[in-house]
Order: sequence, then structure tokens, then C-alpha cells
Amino acid sequence: MIIASELELDELLSRPSPADIDWAKSFEGPLMLLGAGGKMGPTLARRAKRAGEEAGRDLRVIAVSRYSSAKARESLEQWGIETISADLLDREQLATLPEVPNIVYMAARKFGSTGSEYLTWGMNTYLPSIVAERYRYARIIAMSSGNVYPFVPVSSGGATEHTPMAPVGEYGQSAMARERLWEYFSRRYDIPVVQVRLNYAVEMRYGVLVDIGQAVFERKPINLAMGNANVIWQGDANSVILRSFALCSSPPAVINLTGPETISVRETAHQFGRIFGVEPAFVGEEAPTALLNNAAKCHRLFGYPQVTPDQMIEWIAAWIGMGGSLHGKPTGFMVRDGKF
Repeated sequence: MIIASELELDELLSRPSPADIDWAKSFEGPLMLLGAGGKMGPTLARRAKRAGEEAGRDLRVIAVSRYSSAKARESLEQWGIETISADLLDREQLATLPEVPNIVYMAARKFGSTGSEYLTWGMNTYLPSIVAERYRYARIIAMSSGNVYPFVPVSSGGATEHTPMAPVGEYGQSAMARERLWEYFSRRYDIPVVQVRLNYAVEMRYGVLVDIGQAVFERKPINLAMGNANVIWQGDANSVILRSFALCSSPPAVINLTGPETISVRETAHQFGRIFGVEPAFVGEEAPTALLNNAAKCHRLFGYPQVTPDQMIEWIAAWIGMGGSLHGKPTGFMVRDGKF
């Protein structure tokens, strides 16, 4: 299968699985996504809406964002999703949002942190606090990051949910603080929360595999400092996020979200190279440790991802080769000093 357009891509990313449809049959909405205008939010909202439709239910889905892109908002509305433009950091605007029993919290700041650390801490710690106060009676899926973990030996299989948090750099520290604040408010108000540590979502327009494939295609050297990584197809991640409402508890549940494989950056580059007919170039050597998540708990609860890394590489190579649009937002997965 070749995915030839963004319309086809968005349709695929938002296509509900049988498990999603079963989820929608018993899910009591409405559902509101906070920070829905980013890379994952639009197709996650659409997937929820489509799952409801295929379950024979009119699930109300509300997507809240500042909407720097009018196109993203228009697409959501065409898909039957309500949109609200709001600056969540503004308490008055936050107060005007509708009362809902279910929230996916996606607002975060990572890139641009170095030099503007105060903005990252404000977004990643102050905002969750005021959202928790505002929606203390809702169930909340709080999106987090694998960056809360320390680097672990590549041979270890990745950090589990029981691995103590020990982030590298201020972004990771602010992500850890965000989790601590969700836990504080969850315990204080008995808010059912699940913290989802995602690391890393991939589709054709962004992600670790896109970063590697684009570098090979453009004959740019690939930094091997972070020689291994985890990835998951964004559609599979979307599915798990929706179904994670069943895990919400106080104190918060925690779940790692990624694929089961530990991918080699070097071998992945060679896979792209064989497709493109290019010999990859590298700088540096692989370290014995990397930022890795072990998502065995997730797979036990929700099943394995439907899309494999090999399938993603094939799709992404075709997309890059035909000049498909990219978000232009590198993941920075190779960073080892925690500065983004």
C-alpha cells in the first residue's frame, strides 16, 4: 500500500480499529482534548468521532487549541468535531470551557526550551495545575514523555513504569514535575488520572524514522550518539490513548506507550539506504545507553501495535521519495544532554 496524499494519511491515522469501536460502545462522553492542535490531536479527535459513529453513537468530541493553523481547525470541523479557540494559560478563558467528564490533556512545550526555560516550566507545570483545579471532577488522560526516564543500557529492554524517574536536562525535569503535579492534584481531589509516557509516535510527516529517512535521502550524516530508539505508529498510539480511560485512577496510573522493538539507528538508516539506493553517512558511535521505554504493560493490556517499523519505513521512504509534505519539526531524538 502506498499512501499518496495527506487526505489518505489522515484517514488512515484516524481509522478506528475494532477495539476502538468496542470502546466507543460503552464510553460515556463528551470527550474534550486540550492542546488538540498539535501533531497528534487532530487525528486522535477524528478517530474518537469515527469510533463513535461506527458504534452507532453520536459521541461529542471537543478540540481545544489556540489554532495557529486555520486549516487544522477547518479540517476538524469538517469531520464533525467541535472546536474552541482558547489560550489555556489564561484562567478566564479556561473557565469558559464546557463542563465535560473526560479529558485528554496534550498541551506541552519541549522545543525552544533552551534559552526560554521559564516558558517550558510555565507550560509544563503551571498549566496542568490550573487544569486540574478546573476539571477536578473529570477523568484525565495526561500525556507525558519517556524523557522522564534516565538513559538505560540498550540491552535492558528499556525503562519500565517502575524505573525511578531521573530525567536529563530541564525539559525532562519539567516533564517529571508535570507528573508530580498531576499526582498531587489527583490525590488531593481524588481525580482519576492516567499518565501516558509516549516515546516516540511516528507518521509520514514527522518522527524518528522520518528524521533518519530524510537524512539518508538528502545524503546528510546521521549522528549515532543515541544509537537506539523506540517508535510506534501514531494511529496505534491514538488507539491506546482512547482506550486508556479504563486505567484512570487516584493516585494516577502510569503506562509506557511505544512499540515492542528497540530499533537500531544505524540499521534503520541502511534500510532507507537500500530503498533510496544511497549509502548512509554517519558521525560518532553508538553509546551503550539510550532513552528507551519498555511498553510490555501496554501491550499486555491493549495488544501489540498493528503497524511494524518495517512497514513504517516502507511507507515513509515512499512519502519522502515523492516529495510528501513534512511538519519540519525534527524530534531531536539524538540529543543526550537534555537540551531542546
